[in-house]
Amino acid sequence: MADTAKDKEVLGEEEEEEEEESTTTTTTTTSKKTSQWRKTRSTKTSATTKTTTLTTPAKLYGKDLSEYDDVDVESLLAQLSPEEITILAKEVDPDDNFLPPDQRCSYECSKDATGPLNRKQLIEHINKQAIETPDEPEFEPYVQGKVRGKKWVPPPRDAREIEAEEQIAIDMGDEYEHALNDATQEEIIDLAAILGFHSMMNQDQYHASLLNKGQPVGMGWDGITKSTQQKLFPMDPPNATDVEESIKRVKDDDSKLVDLNLNNIKNISDEKLEQLFAALPQNEHLEVLSLTNVGLTDKTALLLAEAIEKSKTLRVLNVETNFISPPVIVKLVQALLKCHTIEEFRASNQRSAVLGNKIEMEITDLVEKNPSLLRLGLHLEFNDARHRVAAHLQRNIDRIRVKRLNQRK
Repeated sequence: MADTAKDKEVLGEEEEEEEEESTTTTTTTTSKKTSQWRKTRSTKTSATTKTTTLTTPAKLYGKDLSEYDDVDVESLLAQLSPEEITILAKEVDPDDNFLPPDQRCSYECSKDATGPLNRKQLIEHINKQAIETPDEPEFEPYVQGKVRGKKWVPPPRDAREIEAEEQIAIDMGDEYEHALNDATQEEIIDLAAILGFHSMMNQDQYHASLLNKGQPVGMGWDGITKSTQQKLFPMDPPNATDVEESIKRVKDDDSKLVDLNLNNIKNISDEKLEQLFAALPQNEHLEVLSLTNVGLTDKTALLLAEAIEKSKTLRVLNVETNFISPPVIVKLVQALLKCHTIEEFRASNQRSAVLGNKIEMEITDLVEKNPSLLRLGLHLEFNDARHRVAAHLQRNIDRIRVKRLNQRK
């Protein structure tokens, strides 16, 4: 009680009294809004406990915190010298994730670089340092056959778990158990293939079971699993089609020339392609024209589009793997509307890997107007275009199939 009265006389603060059943405690509370701290002191008496709250303003360098509210920090920093700013930067963490770590770290290496980085020399130095550094002595020397330290012993299992595992059993019947026990290795492999247990066998065993060829030697349950040797196939011979002769046959409307394959012939000039496309409208026997990887450009592809519009017998057109731009592909698909005989058109893998949404929508609208097209070889990226094209092609296939059935009747 004497200490409490003395505190009242010095600071002139009000007292707050409350009854508690605790010992003498001291707490400190900091308020962000008022920037003040409170000190609470409790004195225990025989019957009650009296608590006194003391309030004093928080100070920094002998001044109240409120006096620093109007201070201009930028003006203070402008008055500092570069040396003082460097010292201040070492004491303060900028807490900025966009700054590199070397600028946030207070450590500075004042040693000059000895030269450019030599990775090989650095690795050799590290290896040499590791070899020359002596190993730390072992507390207990190694003795062969002697276990150092404590050996791990698994904890004993619960009796209830062991009993539950023993009770789990599959009763397949005497007939099935007898069949499985007497089954040979090949029969078990065949059974695993039928049930789809692919992880129990390798590829050779699985295919041998499906084809009833018998299991390969040394590939049983106890055999060594080896990778299958790749089969070497001879390369396809180059296309030996005579371009000039083929163009002449197309001009002469040869009745035996039904399929013209000029794939992978890279030395076809634009003049020869122009002659071929100029002869297509007058031909009445050619049905399949393949021009894959022949260097078609937009110029020759536009001539091909004009020839398609006047073609009378062409059913399949393949211009994959060339240098045709997306707008010209649209021209080719548009030309199919005037040629009611083409059933299959392929033009994937061109100069532009992606057609774009606008081009795909234009192709989709043109395909939906085509009643004779059955197959389209184009990579469409957007789901809407793919679904609409696939649905329309399926409708064309169904309609032509029904038409042919009616004609047979």
